Amino acid sequence: MLKIQRSSNEGIVFTLIGRIEMEHVVELQRLFSLEKTDHRIALDLKDVTRVDRNVVKFLSHCESDSITRKNCPAYIREWIDQEKR
Repeated sequence: MLKIQRSSNEGIVFTLIGRIEMEHVVELQRLFSLEKTDHRIALDLKDVTRVDRNVVKFLSHCESDSITRKNCPAYIREWIDQEKR
């Protein structure tokens, strides 16, 4: 199960809590598309407990689309780096 919390300050931050699965990627993409293009978007991953390979690929693509990651657990960051290689 994934909980998504949206906040805004100097940009839009989506805080993700729980397990991210491929079905959640579609919802995240929809939420991104609803945001104005002049706002910076960040994903706060501090409370993410589990991801799969498809989600790691998605997170890697987010970075390519200028969506930043905050508080990314080390194992996810390392996995993303491995996928890029």
